[in-house]
Amino acid sequence: MMRLSKLIKLTIMKLNKFLQNCFKKVFQFIFKLFYGEIKLKLDLNNLDNLEKKIIPNLQADLPEKKNYYTYKIKNGRIYTDYNENVAIISENMLLGQISYQQVSGNLLDASYNVVLKKGTPRKKKNYKGKMLSVVQGASGNNYSHWILEILPKLKMYSENYRLDDLDYFYVPSINSFQSETLNFLGISKDKLIDSKKFRHIQAEELFIVDHPYYYEGTILEQNKNLPKWIIPWLRNVFLNCEKKFNANKKVFIDRTDSSYNHNQIINNEEVFDYLNKKGFTYYKLKDLNFFEKVYLFKNAECILGVHGAGFANLVFCKSKTNVLEIRPYSYSNEIYKKISEVNCLNYHLLETQSVERKRDSDGDINLSIDEVDSILKKFI
Repeated sequence: MMRLSKLIKLTIMKLNKFLQNCFKKVFQFIFKLFYGEIKLKLDLNNLDNLEKKIIPNLQADLPEKKNYYTYKIKNGRIYTDYNENVAIISENMLLGQISYQQVSGNLLDASYNVVLKKGTPRKKKNYKGKMLSVVQGASGNNYSHWILEILPKLKMYSENYRLDDLDYFYVPSINSFQSETLNFLGISKDKLIDSKKFRHIQAEELFIVDHPYYYEGTILEQNKNLPKWIIPWLRNVFLNCEKKFNANKKVFIDRTDSSYNHNQIINNEEVFDYLNKKGFTYYKLKDLNFFEKVYLFKNAECILGVHGAGFANLVFCKSKTNVLEIRPYSYSNEIYKKISEVNCLNYHLLETQSVERKRDSDGDINLSIDEVDSILKKFI
């Protein structure tokens, strides 16, 4: 009887999945009839409705210098699945050079973009005027990606055009740190279009800029190519906007409130007790607004923490600030080392063996107090 019951449940589940897939295909077919099928266009030369301009004064820091460009598209269209794909469309052509498809963590060529197979299965929202898109899948919702990849696109755009001439900004989402940084730049919330809410849009004049440094592979691999110009630009724009508060100069970045299970310390109590005796204060960066984060890092003399998005704030540190980044050997990401080198910080990396989790709530770092202590003796 139990076997029969399981068989019925399994059959129902398979039927539901089949019906869901059928519904999706019918839904996609209807939108293809309405908006048309999308074809791939790799060569952007000689397109009457597209203007491509080289961005002066800025280049990617690659072995072979790479120029940046802005792209202005008349009646340009964007479709995004808010995850892996951002399709830039003109007259039902997917503009391959400037569309974005990071599938399973890898940046792929435009032939993998979802619209070529599924079309644009969302109702289109039309906007009159000029719009700049800084959307690149879901990554812009991460604080580090926002600070180090998305905001620099505004600088790149402003080399050819004026930000205050824009009517709209197409952004990954509208949360606190995004609103705070954009508002400081004079971009009000009523100009922001949330790509999570509006996944299919069209603007009379749509502007796109290249990514500052991500051209192939995974973003973790390419982070070492973070362009040096981004750091002084961020400092010049935001360094003096700090909001002072009673902050300790010995800072430990507490990631226990992170929504991610990786890069978490298992022996938290032991670590916190040790650092407390050394005079450190633990800060959960989600509890601070953007301007308090700037002050915390600008004011600090010693910063410890496990690798995470909050370390993007190292751009605001003064030279010779002591930094200890902790991360598993298996999680190779050199972006904060690069920032530290550019900012002349006293950077140390402590790599640890990954620990197999027994539960989702477990961390993956069993931090050696002795190893931390030996490094801190060089600092304090």
